[in-house]
Formats: sequence, C-alpha cells, structure tokens
Amino acid sequence: MIERLEAYLRQLAGGGIALAYSGGVDSSLLLAILAGLKQNKPFAVTALTMHTVLQDSREMAEAKGLAEKLGIKQKIFSLNPFSAEAVRHNRIDRCYYCKKAIFTQFAVYARDHGLKYLLDGTNADDLDIYRPGRKALAELGVVSPLAALGIGKEEIRMMSAELGLPTAFKPAIPCLATRFEYDMLLNDEAVRRVAAGEALIREMFPGIGNVRLRVHGTLARLELPPDKIPVAAGKAAEITAGLQKLGYDYVTLDLEGFRSGSFDRKIKQD
Repeated sequence: MIERLEAYLRQLAGGGIALAYSGGVDSSLLLAILAGLKQNKPFAVTALTMHTVLQDSREMAEAKGLAEKLGIKQKIFSLNPFSAEAVRHNRIDRCYYCKKAIFTQFAVYARDHGLKYLLDGTNADDLDIYRPGRKALAELGVVSPLAALGIGKEEIRMMSAELGLPTAFKPAIPCLATRFEYDMLLNDEAVRRVAAGEALIREMFPGIGNVRLRVHGTLARLELPPDKIPVAAGKAAEITAGLQKLGYDYVTLDLEGFRSGSFDRKIKQD
C-alpha cells in the first residue's frame, strides 16, 4: 500500500507540491511519504498549516515538530473563521465556507511559489460522511491522494505505524465547531471554553482517547469511549465541578459514548 501511495505522489512531485497539513493522521502520513521521496530525489514541497481558534492548540505544536523532524518546510497561516457568516452562525454548510477561505489562501500561496499541485488528506472513508467542505476542495482543484487511491483510516494508521510515525494511533481532533449544535452562534470565548473542557477531561483521564464535549446551550454533553464511561461516572462530582467552573450550568454523560459527528445524525438519516 505504501508503494502505491509513493508511486502516486512521485508522479506529482515534478510539478512541486503544497500539502495542506494539520498534523493529523492523514496529512502526517502524506508529509512523511513526501519527505522520503524528497530525500531520494529533491523536489519543491511545502507544508501549509492554518491556525484558527477552531483548531486544537495541541495540533499546531505537534504539526510543527513533525515537519521539522522530517525536514519539510512549513508555512503557517492565520484566519478568523467567524468573518464568514455561515461559520459564525454555525450553519449546516459552514464547512464549505471555512474550507473555501482556508484553501483559497493555500491555493494563492501554491500559485505564487510555483507549486503546481495542492494536496490534502481527505481519505476514502470521508467520502461516505457528511462533508460539505469537499465541494470547496473540488472547486479549487485540490488533489486528495488517499481518497483517489481508496485508502481509508484503518489503512492509513497501519501505514503510519509501519513508518514509525507518532500520529499512527492519534485520536482524531476535528474542528471545534463540531462540538456545537447547528445554528448556534459561535465566538472565540465559546470555542475556547469547549477546548478547555476537553483538556480538563484528558488531564483527569490520561490516555482516554476520543473526548467530545458537545454543547447544547448551557448544557455540556460528554461523549467518551464506551469503556471509559463507568470510570468517568465514578468521578461525576469532580467532572461536574470542573466544567461548571468553566461556565456550563449542566453536565451530562452521554451513555451512547463517543461517535464521530453526532450532530450530523439527522442529516445522515435524511
């Protein structure tokens, strides 16, 4: 599988590559393989990373560290996502407007620096999930090697482990806007409160895995891996006190446990 991905990327390398790089599992695998190809035959490649309030702060530091280790140039951009009304009001199609703004900056950079191909880490599994941002990627001509080759998350993790990448079994850390109900007004303070709440849970339960703090007004609904729910219930008072200190009036533990995109459940059924 790694050989197929290497062959695909090798065909693009001659034109120069700009990689949308978040530090997550998918883009980190692409970064590592590009770094390996570059060692064998140098070509122009730059990792493009966007910093916004909607990204977990841990991602930035980890992304920078891996890019430096692999010897790939990294360019960091910044953006106020709430300048787009659809994002500020957390509309159902907010991802399209956010991705369009982010990748427009990336596309301009790639063009101005002679990098023919703009790549991202969309994988085959993403094609079966509600992802309005894919429309923006298509409009801007972004190439998604993992999706093009039919490579899903499980295979990506296996290849990452084979390459010894620290991201191999890293939990997904999607955009923090996914923690809020649709049509709920977002701002920096609300987003930072969610990030602080999730950080609190991770500190209380080291190695807990996927943590999601979903916001319903002033109620915080915690989604945790099913096997961690009994452990968390045993510290209910401590969790409640910590989250109420952050400003949530009510705290509940979701008995269904963690599931990706739980606010998209109705969309998937429609």
